[in-house]
Amino acid sequence: MSRVLDKIKEYKQKYDKWEKTGWGETISTIVFVLVMVIIIRFFIAEIRWIPSGSMHPTLVEGDRIVVERFSRFFSGPKRGDIMVLYPPSTQLSRAPIPLLERLTGIMCKDIAYIKRVVGLPGETIEIKFDDDGAAYVYINGKKYKEKYIQSAYEYPLCPDKKMESFFKYDDRVMKCGPFKLGKDEYFMMGDNRGNSQDSRYWGTLKRDRFVGRAVFLFYPFDRVRVLHRLKNTI
Repeated sequence: MSRVLDKIKEYKQKYDKWEKTGWGETISTIVFVLVMVIIIRFFIAEIRWIPSGSMHPTLVEGDRIVVERFSRFFSGPKRGDIMVLYPPSTQLSRAPIPLLERLTGIMCKDIAYIKRVVGLPGETIEIKFDDDGAAYVYINGKKYKEKYIQSAYEYPLCPDKKMESFFKYDDRVMKCGPFKLGKDEYFMMGDNRGNSQDSRYWGTLKRDRFVGRAVFLFYPFDRVRVLHRLKNTI
């Protein structure tokens, strides 16, 4: 045991001596900063900006938001949450360099989306059109009344029932369902229903694809506000 302690003491002395050199201090500082960035981004929160109009009018191009990440360790998203996510089309590499890029946000090339949670695990989701051309989400057969969307009249048309099976795996064509959500599956939609690539195109989303929940819009300053979870009724 004493030999082990002596060895540890020897390595500690060598490390202290190396750390006092110019290169040692620089490398130690860089490593410390990287570790802190990873801890903050992975466990607490991160900053994101909105690149597209898929969440109009709630979020617009250029908005800066805070995305909290800690709640995902305790529970799944709730209906109405605005979530940053990796869509099924984004291949998440586990190789060291891409993983480090994703954890730190530095030079990360993984494409992320921001959408709202509409359907929860175990539910059945369907898009139906009224006679006047307005479209609505139905959850377990009941109309879901949404106050935050840009317009109920901007939905693309669903494929004809005869052609539905032909477009089943084509993520360029909107599907209207019904979608039966399995365990840990969520149905995501943008608030701008006429211009949003979401679960209507690429299907349901697994819980492990979520990055975090958007909680605060901090820029531009004239749009600063808390992004509350909106409670709508079915």
